[in-house]
Amino acid sequence: MFDFVRNNTKMMMGLLFLLIIPSFVMFGIDGYSRFKDQGAVVAQVDGNKITQAEWDNAHKREIERIRVSMPNIDVKLLDSPEARYATLDRMVREQVLVVATQKLHLTASDARLASELQKNPTIAALRAADGKLDMERYRSLVASQGMTPDMFEAQVRNDLSTRQVMQGLQNSALASTAQTNAALNAYFQRRDIQIQRFTPDEFLGKVQVSEDEVKTFYQNNGKRFQSAESADVEYLVLDLDAVRQAVTVNEADLKTYYEQNVQKTATQEERRASHILINAAKDAPAADKEKAKAKAETLLAAVRKKPSSFAELAKQNSQDAGSAIKGGDLDFFPRGAMVKAFEDAAFALKKSEISDVVESDFGYHVIMLTDIKAPKTKSFEEMRPQLEADLKKQQAQRKYAELAENFTNGVYEQADSLKPVAERLKLTLQKASQISRTPLANGKGPLSNAKFVQTLFSEDATVKHRNTEAIEIAPNTLVSGRVVNYTPAATRPLAEVKDQVRKQLEQERAAALAREQGQARLTTWRTNAEGAHLGNAITVSRDQSQNLSPAVVDAALRANATTLPAWTGVDLGEQGYAVIRVNKVLARELDNKEKEQQAQQQFTQLWASAEAQAYLTQLKQQLKAEILIPKPNRAASKTQATAENS
Repeated sequence: MFDFVRNNTKMMMGLLFLLIIPSFVMFGIDGYSRFKDQGAVVAQVDGNKITQAEWDNAHKREIERIRVSMPNIDVKLLDSPEARYATLDRMVREQVLVVATQKLHLTASDARLASELQKNPTIAALRAADGKLDMERYRSLVASQGMTPDMFEAQVRNDLSTRQVMQGLQNSALASTAQTNAALNAYFQRRDIQIQRFTPDEFLGKVQVSEDEVKTFYQNNGKRFQSAESADVEYLVLDLDAVRQAVTVNEADLKTYYEQNVQKTATQEERRASHILINAAKDAPAADKEKAKAKAETLLAAVRKKPSSFAELAKQNSQDAGSAIKGGDLDFFPRGAMVKAFEDAAFALKKSEISDVVESDFGYHVIMLTDIKAPKTKSFEEMRPQLEADLKKQQAQRKYAELAENFTNGVYEQADSLKPVAERLKLTLQKASQISRTPLANGKGPLSNAKFVQTLFSEDATVKHRNTEAIEIAPNTLVSGRVVNYTPAATRPLAEVKDQVRKQLEQERAAALAREQGQARLTTWRTNAEGAHLGNAITVSRDQSQNLSPAVVDAALRANATTLPAWTGVDLGEQGYAVIRVNKVLARELDNKEKEQQAQQQFTQLWASAEAQAYLTQLKQQLKAEILIPKPNRAASKTQATAENS
């Protein structure tokens, strides 16, 4: 199969221009109806059928995936005929690879699976310091995706196996320098051009439309003048704050909670000490350490003989520069603030006592305990606000778990109204008018949640006026809504949109006049360029568009430049018409050697993608992969979308 792809070079070059060049145009060099019967078969691969229900479910999952990654996206855009068809095409492609994997007897070994799992950064984060995997957290992670560890690992193994179908071809692809230059020279060719635009605004003064023409245009283009669909809704929110507000904590519980936790809230005992340090590194020679210890012993004898001289001796002898200037004072410190040997000695002393010589990693210390700050226990009244808040939170959390189940069941079982649930759970029924499919932009509240808003515009809600399911829009936050009144998109009365209709008709007529004028001038200038009035010459290429529209750049680069100057024109739709004269054809600018090597590598990747696409196409033919529904008409869908948004 790989030989078939490589031996048909001409066909591959054709595929390159179909697959790679559009990728350059879109991303640059650096990137690269619905059947009502849910059991209807919409596609098949090697006899394996994909049903309408499977397609619907897959597309719902795809919408949810995109919605999570892009919260502000208009979910309606994701449910277009083109988006749905793309999901089905992806399902067919995946099924082709699965069948090919089986027929080629490809599998991933246990070692390969283990290696892949070890490289997974999410799983790596679950490992403890000793390298062992925290199995509880691992189970929770895969459970959040609706799987057990065995199911997850089987899925990873299948993905690895399927990946092998294409990897061999992609990893062995090679694009020669000649192939690279042929494609890139064509793509990055530059042209010296001049442009003359004919815009609708120049011709508006020549356009006259009658009342009858306005009426006819309105009748023929009603969808352009539709009002957006909207809904009046009511909704309930169950969250932890609402539950907490309803919780009342009694005095007995507060006192019991205080007694159980009073020791936890008590402040730690703190001690204040002064010390004299004679430095001796842990790895210092034994002789040096003995010398330091001897000096510390001498100082200890001096301060025990005259304790009042401790501060003065510390200033003169301590090698802890920070405390020496303060007479050795270290201020108050709790347990855990000092190295263990020092801490144990300090907390074993009574006030005004002097320790023996204490050895630590820093050297030898002589310590005097100067003060003790006993732990302080807060009174019940001091702690009451915090105790009440903590108890309310705990009780609300337990109560929420109970109410969440009642809420979820209630909105489903009594699907024609939210009032019974609101009354039973003492929740406030909230209302909103004229909401659209686009979530509110402020990011607050249920109507800013894309999933909830999308559910409100489902058929169950808008047509049957049923409660939506309980949707979790945030941790410990459930919401359910109901559409009270739904207003579908509808053509607005002519009297209401008459000025808008007239303006659009005039604009179309002006654009048509601009196009006629431009085409006439193009015909004249091709044979007689003497009277041509063109703009200044500029150099354009696909990667240097000079802020021109893609249509103008594309037309300039597609123009037949066999004879120069070459003339071409391009219809710019609502923006009129442009006449282009190509004066020169210039070779692409060669960058430095490093960039050329990078371009070679990137082109090789694109060549590999083209080979892979050709191989996948061949696999589809062999496995009789077929989509059984018509592909959406992009132009028609675009026109309809434009009309609905007008």
